[in-house]
Amino acid sequence: MNYLPTRLTADDIATDAFKSVMRNVAGAVSIVTACHGGGRAGLTATSVTALSAEPPTVIVCVNRTASAWPVIEAAGHFAINVLGARHRPIADHFAGRGGFKGEARFAGADWGTLVTGAPTLDGALAVIDCDTEEALERHSHTILIGRIKAISHAQNEGALLYWRGVYGQLDDELQAGAGI
Repeated sequence: MNYLPTRLTADDIATDAFKSVMRNVAGAVSIVTACHGGGRAGLTATSVTALSAEPPTVIVCVNRTASAWPVIEAAGHFAINVLGARHRPIADHFAGRGGFKGEARFAGADWGTLVTGAPTLDGALAVIDCDTEEALERHSHTILIGRIKAISHAQNEGALLYWRGVYGQLDDELQAGAGI
């Protein structure tokens, strides 16, 4: 099959075309949570990446129209809860599927805290607890730089991935076959 790429200039790229292209970037699924003023909030995110090992920092991109954004912004901290394959229903809750909002998103799972007070999912593949070091507003999103204060992890299942609008699983079989 011959693949003929479509080439567009920056001025020609429509929002829908950009979203279509970005759907080809597979991402780990995480829940970003925060707690402020007695209320908890969170959202499903795939825009999470490491920034630096020294000092340990991460980057999270959050749409400022997200219902959880006011709490995350005001809290001054956040936790990244990296999901395993069995956490797919939790990912849907925090994405707002089924109409879940606010505190209702936390139902059906066990939550704790590490250092900052941000909610952390018991049994998550990894939890990264951060103070917000810097928040950079760019276009529709805020880029949060988080200084890591605590971590925890469990290696008991495959990772939940999001690709082309659907969930999938990265498991040991795929990792072993990668030859890396």
